[in-house]
Amino acid sequence: MRHRLDLAAAMLRERAQLSDINGIRQEVMAEFDIVLTQLPFVGGAANRMSDFFMRLMGFMAISRVLRRHGVPLSVIGDIERDTYKAQLLSVPEAERLAAGQQFMSSANRTLLREQAANSATASHREAFPDDFVYDVVDPGPGDTFEFGINYTACGFCKFAACHGDKEILPNICGLDVVAYATRGIRLERTQTLAGGAEHCDFRFSRLAPDPQS
Repeated sequence: MRHRLDLAAAMLRERAQLSDINGIRQEVMAEFDIVLTQLPFVGGAANRMSDFFMRLMGFMAISRVLRRHGVPLSVIGDIERDTYKAQLLSVPEAERLAAGQQFMSSANRTLLREQAANSATASHREAFPDDFVYDVVDPGPGDTFEFGINYTACGFCKFAACHGDKEILPNICGLDVVAYATRGIRLERTQTLAGGAEHCDFRFSRLAPDPQS
């Protein structure tokens, strides 16, 4: 979070027209403490979605504070997306691309299927009601993606509904494309639960290597 706020400082001045950056930083860190107490437990390291919560919940704190200062939602979304991209790109390229290759691997796809099946069971949903529910989608004739995931329940949507964060939820959704692109993965998505759809349709394929990289 401190690294993110360092990266965001210039954007907060220039785009959000905020001058007291140290004050904003203190407010965000205090709000982050609150968010951490609200963070749902969905099974810890045994559940891949725990990592998504840990990586992205800090942006809830940033969004809350900037909204209180009257920053428009679209500006907040741009700042958060560019900040997250800068933070992700601070990781060496080889490490990022290796993570992307692992995500697209057949071994990971097998794990995804196992966890997807578990996410929909009555026992899991009873034990972890704030978790995501999803299934893996294989490409059909004419499809260009390698595999997909349909999320039929979203942990961030549940969190936002519980804590009054629905208006800032789309900014969290907007971070996904950036996150996957920095790992060499193209994410295509035409709808989200946050936008009122019945499911989020994530579709993944590998990005062509950048010849200038």
